[in-house]
Amino acid sequence: MADIIQLLPDNIANQIAAGEVIQRPASVVKELLENAVDAGSGSVKLVIKDSGKTMIQVIDDGVGMSEMDARMSFERHATSKIRTTEDLFKINTKGFRGEALASIAAIAHVELITRQASSDTGVKIAIAGSKINSTEVVSAPVGSSFTVKNIFFNIPARRKFLKSDPVELKHIIEEFFRVSITHPEIYFVLIHNDNDVYHLPKANLKQRLVSIFGKSYNEKLLPVYEATELLKIEGFIAKAEAAKKTSSDQYLFVNNRFVKNNYLNHAIKSSYEGLLQKDQYPVFFINIEIDPDKIDINISPTKTEIKFDDERLVYNYLRVAVKHALGVFVVAPTLDFSVDTNFARKYQEEAKPNPSAGMKTSMSAPSYDYRRDVDTLEKENLKAWQNIYKGVTSNLTEDDQEHLTMESDVINNELPFNADNIGIKKEPYQIHVRYIVSQIKSGFVLIDQQYAHERILYEENLTSIHVGNRPIQKELFPLTIELDAVKSVMMTDLIPYLTKLGFEIGAFGQNTFIIHGLPAGLPNGTNATALLEKTLDQYHENVELQLGLEENIARSYAYSACVKRGTHLTGEQMNLIIDKLFACKIPYVSPSGHKCFIDFTLDALKAKFL
Repeated sequence: MADIIQLLPDNIANQIAAGEVIQRPASVVKELLENAVDAGSGSVKLVIKDSGKTMIQVIDDGVGMSEMDARMSFERHATSKIRTTEDLFKINTKGFRGEALASIAAIAHVELITRQASSDTGVKIAIAGSKINSTEVVSAPVGSSFTVKNIFFNIPARRKFLKSDPVELKHIIEEFFRVSITHPEIYFVLIHNDNDVYHLPKANLKQRLVSIFGKSYNEKLLPVYEATELLKIEGFIAKAEAAKKTSSDQYLFVNNRFVKNNYLNHAIKSSYEGLLQKDQYPVFFINIEIDPDKIDINISPTKTEIKFDDERLVYNYLRVAVKHALGVFVVAPTLDFSVDTNFARKYQEEAKPNPSAGMKTSMSAPSYDYRRDVDTLEKENLKAWQNIYKGVTSNLTEDDQEHLTMESDVINNELPFNADNIGIKKEPYQIHVRYIVSQIKSGFVLIDQQYAHERILYEENLTSIHVGNRPIQKELFPLTIELDAVKSVMMTDLIPYLTKLGFEIGAFGQNTFIIHGLPAGLPNGTNATALLEKTLDQYHENVELQLGLEENIARSYAYSACVKRGTHLTGEQMNLIIDKLFACKIPYVSPSGHKCFIDFTLDALKAKFL
């Protein structure tokens, strides 16, 4: 029988290796930025087009390469970082495996221009599919410039599975953050589609964090520092009130290399015990400096996994360091026992209407009817809801009526209210300032006011986007809002949709926007800038869900503007929620999939008392 085992050609072997190292455009960005840092650069520029699908370029002013080094850099397992086996246990560079450039060249068109300070000229190499197409001498500044075009051009199946531009851009920016945060001594620039996204001058760590995440972080960050013979922990954590609903702003580094470690992340979160809710995640930027021979980073090609000689000891040191920072700089919140968390009905009856406190009857929803063509399903839902209330007062059986009469005689003699108070009423009421109880002829429904209002606004938002613009309430004095670079890019893309939702916003330059008008019907005193920032935050968090732009902005604004738990509602406001909810196309669940209401029948209640 003939031999059947053979060596794979280099181009196929490189494509297989590329599948482990290069998963998306952000993987290319990570490898090229890390190489630029290892080259001793003082400034690094990242230029991308179409979220990296068309082009990724990294320009640095590092040491550069000779012609031979430039050619060798694209060979598999060719590296300047290690020489012997012992070097694997004292790695202080970001790259060392010699796989990145070979993998990139295997699945893209790559152009490298590089020059060393000792040379008067540089070299330009063009390579595609692991094949060097040309080499020439050129004039170039000291350093290196890598240009990667048409990623996965020879693997169409892989290119087909790339996500949308916003998703891929989000991953690229994340890799940009991971490198730039731990190297504030380097000047970083990010340009996307010819638009300046980030200019990060040389600074200290806190200044770098404020430059990336915005001025609001200046007051939120708390320093963390702990030094022992084993390790040194240094960085910043954010105050509890800055916690997020996702773990997106959690950055843990070991020897200035970003790592993913749920065990150590738990050490940090557990330090916030009593300060955070279950669905909140602390914000932190912490670097653990440890002897390289005490860790193993050669776990995966992406080098984001790490093993410690004594992980439990690192866990305890990290937890103590964070707890100490919180104890020094944070005063624990006090509990307010004056709030009555029972039925809010008494509050509603005694409280006087106050336009400046709470919400208007419109509950952040427009008071006008801009949905002119309500479809058949909505009309049937509304009609069915109205039919539920028919005959509500005559729903009791004769036996129930008799028992009610007998018991009311006793109640009248012993309790300070009459029989009318225990009869069935249609007027809804709140419990625990979060649920609406509404009686129907078959029993009652318990409505979650936040999820219900979120569903209402979501469907109204989609109608506004598809059918027509909402009326705009002009601001007497226009407001300005300053965003970070990522949100500024999002805002520019979303302005046409925000206009349909009732906002009038204009660009003012330097990541600043002017708010000329808000959707008609918002409550008095609405914080426009906070509402917009919350909408953008939610939109950014939803990008990974692949909802589509229109659905994402409709859902994000609904979540940001809806009535939150803890908001006291008047009877008129509760009735408006009920009427609008059951006129929705899908009244059963919120846009995020939570139940809007639960119904209870009299038979089920009666069974509880048997």
